[in-house]
Amino acid sequence: MENLISVIVTTYNQEQTIGRTLDGILAQQCHWPIEIIVGEDGSSDGTRAVCERYQQRYPQVIKLMPKAPNKGMVVNYYDCLLATRGKYIADCAGDDCWTDPQKLEKELQVMEADSSVALVHTNWRSYNEETHETHDNTVVPFSAPKTEGKAMLEAIVTQTAAPVVHLCTALYRAETIRQCYQAEPLLYRNNDWGCEDLQLTFMLATRGKIAYLPDITLNYSIGHTSVSCQPDDRRQFRFVWRTARLSFLLAERYHIDTPATRRFFASKAFALLMHAFRCQDKALRAEAIQCMKAWRVAPTAAIRLVLLCTATTPVWSLTRCIRQAVVALKK
Repeated sequence: MENLISVIVTTYNQEQTIGRTLDGILAQQCHWPIEIIVGEDGSSDGTRAVCERYQQRYPQVIKLMPKAPNKGMVVNYYDCLLATRGKYIADCAGDDCWTDPQKLEKELQVMEADSSVALVHTNWRSYNEETHETHDNTVVPFSAPKTEGKAMLEAIVTQTAAPVVHLCTALYRAETIRQCYQAEPLLYRNNDWGCEDLQLTFMLATRGKIAYLPDITLNYSIGHTSVSCQPDDRRQFRFVWRTARLSFLLAERYHIDTPATRRFFASKAFALLMHAFRCQDKALRAEAIQCMKAWRVAPTAAIRLVLLCTATTPVWSLTRCIRQAVVALKK
């Protein structure tokens, strides 16, 4: 590993924002050199052309991964990770933007000072692409400068309001994550999980301390369709299904069975049932019930109500119409 910081940028159909992302990385004032690994994932717009222009301007810094058919977000991310050469890895999604030019320098100092730290991260703010409004994140469950990673595992598995670690604010040890990856590639390189960050953060937390800096270093883009915010219930069902399955796998493997995890998986089962309810899809309802059984979810009052409302087609149609009317009135 070289004394180098590798920054992963994955991007797909982000022609309007990818330049902003790269500018935020190129503006970093760090005494270590950086390389930027750009994984452009077969976009149908002009994203790749923008990336190519940046590579031509900064050929010593930016490495654009070879053009290929769409791989999916997860495989694309880990292809980029395997292409890194640095001692440390950071990442920034192609619609987000680093706002602190000292971000990497501050995090590097933490990592170099304490070899027991597997990952350091910072606070962040949301940025609405439509309204241009910003809101600072206030959900920081582990605000101490350093926390034993294993004390964070339950929170990482059950995160809902905000990520325990927003990976686009983080810097982590390349050697550590490569060891984890090599031990079990399919835990990482698998589009069925629906995300690349949950397993990475969780496994790094099993390997060392997690450090935190309260500085806000990232504008996290919201207000548009993304992997975690899909435009219809069927797609959102699939995202919730994938990430919850991954959470359950990690919880089972590390014997995390607590009131918090049980509430979490009940909430995910309810979310799946509601997505099935809204699009009146019997197959999705059946899948949600299978997940309840697999996750050993004890039906809550809310779950029992949805199951009752979807038990027969006439009742399902009636209650769905009533709900739509109530939602319309509230608007």
